[in-house]
Amino acid sequence: METPGAPGAGPGPAADAFAVPFAVPFAVSDAAPDVAGARRVTYRVSQRFRYTYDGRATNLDHRLVAVPPPRHGGQFRRSVDLRVSAPGARTTWQRGPDGLQVANIRIDVVPPTLDFDVTVVVERIARAGWPALPASALSSRRLLTATALTAPTPEMVDAARSLAGPDPVATARRVCGWVHERIAYVSGSTDVATTAAQALAGGRGVCQDQAHVMIAMCRAAGIPARYAQGHMLGEGASHAWVEVLVPAALAPPVAVVDAPAGADTLAEAVDPALAEAFTPGGVGAAAVAFDPCHNRLADLRYVTVAVGRDYQDVAPTSGRYVGAGRGVLVATARVDVV
Repeated sequence: METPGAPGAGPGPAADAFAVPFAVPFAVSDAAPDVAGARRVTYRVSQRFRYTYDGRATNLDHRLVAVPPPRHGGQFRRSVDLRVSAPGARTTWQRGPDGLQVANIRIDVVPPTLDFDVTVVVERIARAGWPALPASALSSRRLLTATALTAPTPEMVDAARSLAGPDPVATARRVCGWVHERIAYVSGSTDVATTAAQALAGGRGVCQDQAHVMIAMCRAAGIPARYAQGHMLGEGASHAWVEVLVPAALAPPVAVVDAPAGADTLAEAVDPALAEAFTPGGVGAAAVAFDPCHNRLADLRYVTVAVGRDYQDVAPTSGRYVGAGRGVLVATARVDVV
């Protein structure tokens, strides 16, 4: 019998994959060093995914999405270390859409306690700009088509149309604020299967839900959008936000840290001295990151691990094994400013 290994899963029918929420304890060294005004920040992100099994488990086929791509706009991966505690574990790497880095891990006989330890060092440089894409990305069907988690309701479509304007960045900014106002952040109020429609109807959710609703509305307004999974300095768990694809010439400069007190426009939320073209002559597209949970542009505190159409594309840990026991996950993460 094949059993999904999500927390609380018991014997059941064959399943292609399981996905688990990635809300984990999160530590920041030295009480979150102040990076206000920083133009370059280096982070060390250390994560442990610990599974314990209460019965025999074999033929584990596991998928980890915990390592950023070599470059993501102004974010550069400097080193990566992945360690699996099981003897004989076989790890292969796969690259997916949007630069996705997937570690596929296979284990014949799973020990009662299994650790996946991932440590990466990344550098964020403001002047390097947003991720650059070809102009064809602006008409990407993949990032304009709704998924099961991001299907818009009539209310979302109507709101998206009312907020839309000729400038896609300004439109995305208005959508970001709309979502922030209508979905209250309530930890534990939803799960990884909650759709954008369900989150909006309930009026509460977590960053994942806010991102899904913003993606649904941006796509309804004709703006390609993708889900970003990663970390943010000072957060109590992993984080999710949204990247919208816009003409590079329209993209604002990367936000340094925070809008000054009282700032209410994008122009006030960035350091003009850091403005720099993303591609020569502003040609092509740029992926501008918005955080509807905090109602702002993503800045140098954000570390992007992966982007995709929705959460399912970038679930940090998922897989399957054969066995009648349950697998329970405890995940921890630590972010240090180097």
